[in-house]
Amino acid sequence: MKLEGNAIKYGDNIDTDVIIPARYLNSSDPEELAAHCMEDLDKTFVSRVKPGDIMVAGSNFGCGSSREHAPLVIKTSGIGAVIAKSFARIFFRNAINIGLPIIECDTDIDEGDRVEIDFDRGEIRNLTKNTSVDFAPFPPFLQDIIAKGGLMNSVKGAG
Repeated sequence: MKLEGNAIKYGDNIDTDVIIPARYLNSSDPEELAAHCMEDLDKTFVSRVKPGDIMVAGSNFGCGSSREHAPLVIKTSGIGAVIAKSFARIFFRNAINIGLPIIECDTDIDEGDRVEIDFDRGEIRNLTKNTSVDFAPFPPFLQDIIAKGGLMNSVKGAG
């Protein structure tokens, strides 16, 4: 599986309250929630994100509460994958559970760079800078969960 998109970059310690502010959690509609993704940090995010874009961040992405809505609104907004130096463990699990590909890797990606991810080979290519970095590909069972759109879809197909 490959993905290509533009990078939208953030820093360290992006917490779930920034990803989706608690004041909007009275809705369970993913589209309505995604309209507020990142708004306290980046008011332009929802107007400039395009399907398949790649969110890039520093360390400890998704820290804070165990809010399951955080990876869901990122995925629903159109982000195809998140690359960060490190993830909060609960965010990592929630992202896999809803089928959002996340990659723990240090990269040289800047805002607006064109990026290609080859999930099978474990390679991130920065097409803007003509550089690449390797990452450990997901094991086959995680690839299957992501390909099926999340854990629940994967389990439904298992019977």
